[in-house]
Amino acid sequence: MSLALLGDALLYAVLPAYASSFGLTLPWVGVMLSANRIVRVFAYGLVARLTQRVGVRTMCIGAAVVATLSTALYGVSQGPVLMLLARVLWGLTYAVLVLATLSYAIESRASAGTRVGVGQAIQRVGPILALLCGAWLVGQVGANDVFLLLAVPTALAIPIAMSLPKGVKAKDKKQRSTSLARPSPIDVLYFLQGYGVDGVFALSITLIFAREASLSQAVISGSALLAMRHFGEAIAAPLFGWIADRMGARRVFVLAAVMTMSGFVGVAIGLTVIGALVMLLFRGALASLGPAVIAQSLTDKEDALGPLARMQAWRDIGASCGPLATGVLLTVVSAEIQHAMVAVAMAAGLAYWMVYD
Repeated sequence: MSLALLGDALLYAVLPAYASSFGLTLPWVGVMLSANRIVRVFAYGLVARLTQRVGVRTMCIGAAVVATLSTALYGVSQGPVLMLLARVLWGLTYAVLVLATLSYAIESRASAGTRVGVGQAIQRVGPILALLCGAWLVGQVGANDVFLLLAVPTALAIPIAMSLPKGVKAKDKKQRSTSLARPSPIDVLYFLQGYGVDGVFALSITLIFAREASLSQAVISGSALLAMRHFGEAIAAPLFGWIADRMGARRVFVLAAVMTMSGFVGVAIGLTVIGALVMLLFRGALASLGPAVIAQSLTDKEDALGPLARMQAWRDIGASCGPLATGVLLTVVSAEIQHAMVAVAMAAGLAYWMVYD
């Protein structure tokens, strides 16, 4: 997963600034950066069923090959057709890998939090390196060729996938997996998290800074905080996953959700940097705590792949709806008020989960 994420992570930084190098207009850039999420919303259920049939290792090998192909396609794309194809392929690849890594991680239910957390930390290494080194590489080889270079380390994921244990399949389940089933209470919370962090916060943070600084300084400040999403998962996911295995995932999940809400409140009342750091750190904690809650709520004979697929799908629905709704609402409602609205909605969602789940 860490190697597969190299191209996707850098694309978010490169594509808006170098749209013309890829033969795209800015409206098309928005489509390309959201296409993979839209694909994933509809793919998780299918991917879960296919994984149960053919096994995790086979799916991982296919995903590693397709990840390499999509990264290379970024480098040769001129116009929307090839780029859209690459983004659709990447959306399918990510759906496979996120469910596969979670499937392996929760095989031991007693240590699921720790295993998911360590996995999340390892997965962030690739994006962090891509973002730190990507700007320099673009200056050396150009915006297009950098993705052809990144396809080489991405291809290392193929032999790693081939080394996975054979014959590992998701457990049989009585009901058909569907990622778009009626959301459970925890799915509602992850929808709100995706809506708030990847929508309201990601779209408005630069605009908040731009009120009191130059646009270039606002972009640098906003980008630095957005990069904290990766650092937050690398730091908080393994730590809180370990704590969840010892104290119980539900108890720690409540703490992380409350702290995430307090981060939104901080931004809403003008403590932008402090609020953002708290929000992103505990959002990273939720990355391991959600799967841990699901794993600890099921018996060893029950399949967790379906609930995990549904949770990831609803999070992506939130992350897809968030930018669209935020852009419209910013014309009539300030960014701070929108952050406050997310905090209130998350509080209601947390109460709903605590009462009914």
